[in-house]
Amino acid sequence: MHNSANIDAIDRKILRQLQDNARLTNQELSEKVGLSPSPCLRRLRRLEADGVITGYSASIDEEKLGLPVAVFMSVKLDKQIDSALGAFEKEISKHPEIVDCWLMTGENDYLLRILAPGLREYEAFLTGIFTKIPGIASIQSSVSLRRVKSSQPSVAGA
Repeated sequence: MHNSANIDAIDRKILRQLQDNARLTNQELSEKVGLSPSPCLRRLRRLEADGVITGYSASIDEEKLGLPVAVFMSVKLDKQIDSALGAFEKEISKHPEIVDCWLMTGENDYLLRILAPGLREYEAFLTGIFTKIPGIASIQSSVSLRRVKSSQPSVAGA
């Protein structure tokens, strides 16, 4: 759903509550937003069907998972044609170390976030795998020192 015109104040309350705790039962959710369970469930199912809610997941501490090193990598391809972009995107989807990828405007074509257990493992991934992907013209890497902020989009009006 691209247009938010169909999202009213109650929908926003539902979204805010689910962002805070996606494990709420429908009964708990309905009480928190001031609806009876049936209309609350209908609204929830509509938000899911419209693609406003894209899924449910657990937030995971990357350090406790053994992946404390986050590297942001800017990548420029040698060609910016659809076939080159598609080939690159297909190739990077094969590598679980790459946890985020954005197609960008500006000087570089992509911004990636890569997680690794340490700098040696990142270097092994970079030199042993990533630099062998065809079509890459340049790579710039920045190692993060610490995450300052991480949040979901704000649900205004909730």
